[in-house]
This record gives sequence, structure tokens and C-alpha cells, in this order.
Amino acid sequence: MTDELRGPIRAVVFDMDGVLIDSHPAHRAAWKSFLQAMGQDVSEAELAFILDGRTRSDILRHYFGDLPDEQLQEYGRRKDEIFRGIEHRIEPVRGVLDFVEDLKQRGIVMAVATSASEIRTFSTIERLGLGGCFEAVITASDVSAGKPDPMVYRLACERIGLPACEALAFDDATAGIEAARTAGMRCIGVASNGVSLKLIEAGAERVIADFGGLGIDSVTARE
Repeated sequence: MTDELRGPIRAVVFDMDGVLIDSHPAHRAAWKSFLQAMGQDVSEAELAFILDGRTRSDILRHYFGDLPDEQLQEYGRRKDEIFRGIEHRIEPVRGVLDFVEDLKQRGIVMAVATSASEIRTFSTIERLGLGGCFEAVITASDVSAGKPDPMVYRLACERIGLPACEALAFDDATAGIEAARTAGMRCIGVASNGVSLKLIEAGAERVIADFGGLGIDSVTARE
């Protein structure tokens, strides 16, 4: 089904990192510090892998190979300890709180579909003052495969009880865009770091830098 034949948007599903919160600089710094502590001198270009919507386990396997589950958990805890030390600096993406409020007033169902951990996801939602705004919150603990597998977005649509063709995803990574599109959703990219073309090529119908001054009608309007 083409986008032009689809009906109105009845649900919006947000990725978290880079969409609800401007967390990429903090994640990049935490991963770099952790990897250096583990004896891995990773270049800035190589660090780009961590920002592509992967789960923590996928990232660890990328850098360390096929680790056993216990080692994955231990390494993950070490990285998270570093991240928690700088997490307080993270701010919401510009305009996203007003955008969520606009959706709420319009009666549009909302969900979160993220590769982040359950604990960090729910604590972030509460810290932003968005508790109770989302009909469903899907995290890494809910799925057996991370993005670009469409499972996280399919599960979000299942839990909110609406077909994917009536839902719009916001994601900032090519893996996330591919996951949403494979799930059958329309998708808007969120990026201000020069990756707009990659998001379009992955299937985003357009890319926004942030949500400042935007409403659902302006975001989904045909250009």
C-alpha cells in the first residue's frame, strides 16, 4: 500500500534516543570512555555504530565478538555506570514536549519503541514529565531482535491495537527507519547531524531537525 492511499494518522510511535531526548553526545562519550577502559582505542568514525539504533548487546558484540550472556550483562552494567554519571546533562529534543501535548489534545495514541533498556526508558519518560502519555512502551527487553528488525515497531502497533498503516514512526537512525518501514508504518526521520540523506534513502518520507514549532499536520504535509 502506498502512503498516498493510507488513511489519517491515528497513532505516533517515538524512538527515544535522538528523538525524545538529545542523548547522543552523552552516549558517545560514555561508550568511548568504556571502550578505552577496556583497552579499545576506537576512532570517532567507528563510534558511529552506537548511534544507529542498535541494542546494547548488539553494540557489545560488535566491538568484543560473541560474548556469553553473563559477560554481556557485566560489560553493560559498566557502561551504564559511566552513562549515569553524565545522564543529568541530557535535555529533551527541542519542541518534543509541546508536540506530545498537541498529539494528546488531538486524541492521537502514542507509544515508544526503543532499543534502550527498560529501566532507563521508564526513568527517562518520568524525568521528562511524560508518564501516562504513552499507551505502550516497548524496550530492548521486550524483543528478541533489535532494529533494523521490525519486531519493536510491530509490537508497539500490536499493543496499542492499531494497524501499522495508521501509525507514524519518528526515528533518527537508518536501522530504525528500516524497521518502521518494514513493519508497514510511515516514518519521519529526526536528524540535525548531517545524516538526513541516509535517513531518506532508508525510507523516511522526510527529515526534521527537531519538533520546534511543528504539529502533526505540518509534519505529515506533502512537500
